[in-house]
Amino acid sequence: MGVPDADGQGPTDGLPGLPPEWGRIVVPDDASALADEARQIRRELRRAPRPAGRPARFTLPLLALLASVLITLAGLATVTWPRPHRSPGAPTVLPRSTPATPAAIGPLPALDLVGADNTPVPLRSLLPAMIILVDACACAEQVGTAAATAPAGVTVVTVTEGRSAGPATATGVRPLGDPAGGLRSYLHLSARPGTAAALLVDRRGTLVRMVPELGPAADYQADLARLAG
Repeated sequence: MGVPDADGQGPTDGLPGLPPEWGRIVVPDDASALADEARQIRRELRRAPRPAGRPARFTLPLLALLASVLITLAGLATVTWPRPHRSPGAPTVLPRSTPATPAAIGPLPALDLVGADNTPVPLRSLLPAMIILVDACACAEQVGTAAATAPAGVTVVTVTEGRSAGPATATGVRPLGDPAGGLRSYLHLSARPGTAAALLVDRRGTLVRMVPELGPAADYQADLARLAG
């Protein structure tokens, strides 16, 4: 219910009841007339302290956004940060060791070959030996050099694939025939035209070296000396 204003004027109805200590309230026709009062109120609100424990409206979203940005930047820095290059320096060169004796390749198979008189000859009965495969090349010069180089006690044997042992191409050489081709089959060694392969076998029947192509005596002379030892 309305009440008269402070001067006792105005209608008794139409405005809500207002405290009398507010005094006379005048509502201007132009709102710009209240600009000075509005500025004063805004200044007072800015100076008024914010209640403790009540964060600003946008504080938490801003903190979350800032944390995500910092995490992203840290991840990018980890990926793109230049890493120190290791200086390789001088490479470590290991000395190439030369064994005192040749490494064993495997055992010589216990084969019975055919001699010049067509009698069986156990191949292991001729050890130590240098066995030269001459079915792809007689290579008489190389065989003669090997026979002359072999020390006493080392047998030089030539093997031809087939039932015939073939003639001896040099002095001191024992020719044998390999009817079934068992020696090449065991070694998985195919014949190469114009070349003669050689096998160096010690007295225990161990194949210590295989020479794919018989050449100068200097290539195998040291091995022959070890066979005799």
